[in-house]
Amino acid sequence: MRSESDSRLPEIMRNFFGVVIEQSLTDVSVLKRIKILSTRISPVTPQHQTPWLSKWTLHNVEVERDVVDVFARVISEHIDEAHDHPWYADFDDGKTHYIIFPRKIFKIDMENKKQYAEAKQYGIALGIPPHQVDFHPKDRKNI
Repeated sequence: MRSESDSRLPEIMRNFFGVVIEQSLTDVSVLKRIKILSTRISPVTPQHQTPWLSKWTLHNVEVERDVVDVFARVISEHIDEAHDHPWYADFDDGKTHYIIFPRKIFKIDMENKKQYAEAKQYGIALGIPPHQVDFHPKDRKNI
C-alpha cells in the first residue's frame, strides 16, 4: 500500500530547468556545475539591447533539486553588471521559479502573480527592457 507521501515522490524529486545566457556571466566556468541540455546561438538584434555583443549563447540547463539554492547564489554572484544592460537567469520545476539577478534572487510560487509582478518591477528598475521580464508562464515570449 502506498502512502500519500509516496504518491508525491516523483513531483518532489523533479529537477529545475531554465536558460542561462553565457554572455551574462563574468565567469562561464560556473556552467560546469550543472547539466547543459542544449545550446542555441542567437544573433544580437536591436530588441536585445546589447549592442556590444554580436551573439547570445543560450544554454538550456537542468539544475538538480538538492543544489538549486546554492547554484542560484553562484549565478547571482557571477552575473555581469559592467554594461548598461542588466542580466538575469531563471529556472523552474513547474511549481517554484527562481529568477536571479545580480545579488538578488526571487524564489517564486508559480501560482503567485504578485510575486511575479515584484520580480518584473525589480528587473525593470534595474534597466531590463519590459519585454525581457515577462516571467509569468502565461506572459512569456521568446526573444
